[in-house]
Amino acid sequence: MEQRNILFSGQRGLRAEDVLDRLAQAPPPGRRRAPQTAETWPRGDHDLNPDLYEPNRKLIAAAVLVPIVAHETGLTVLLTKRTEHLDTHAGQISFPGGQIEPGDETPEAAALRETEEEIGLPRQQVRLIGALDTYVTRTGFEITPVVGLIKPPFALTLDAFEVADSFETPLDFFLAPENLQRHSRIYEGKERHFYVFPYGDHFIWGATAGMLVNLTEILTANAGGV
Repeated sequence: MEQRNILFSGQRGLRAEDVLDRLAQAPPPGRRRAPQTAETWPRGDHDLNPDLYEPNRKLIAAAVLVPIVAHETGLTVLLTKRTEHLDTHAGQISFPGGQIEPGDETPEAAALRETEEEIGLPRQQVRLIGALDTYVTRTGFEITPVVGLIKPPFALTLDAFEVADSFETPLDFFLAPENLQRHSRIYEGKERHFYVFPYGDHFIWGATAGMLVNLTEILTANAGGV
């Protein structure tokens, strides 16, 4: 397995007001434009593995909440660990969220509903402050990441079927250049690359890491990426 660190311009010690300001100034979320062409495409697992992108593939619409917790001592990102028996992304670190259902009027509504169902966080405690770019997974989901600000205190009630654990990671951790790595593995006979944020005993990778990279780009005003 290949592993190397990715360097970008880190900026630490952001306040809630800074996050609000950076998200407000960021380009509208959605699809990215290819350099020097009119072609656009979503972010996704194919960012590091271009052959995985299938433009005509039918995708399942989903939404997740990227919860930023505004403690007096600093900002954290709330993450969950999925249970091992789930059909997709079992055991992985993720944001609360899931498939957009017919009753969901918007991706934001879906993200808030799924968050309530998975971790018991009332939607009234979440202040929606922006969104990240659409993210397409190898497993066939097109995810809208919605950013929400949460002020303590709050209590979580985890859905034991879907969520094995929840934890908070300092936002500064994701903004520190040395904490973003690029790994690779052989999958179905091909070398596949993916981003990783190793945090203590937690291995934050795949779509969650990819969306955190997008968040980091916005918060460090580094639109050029990593």
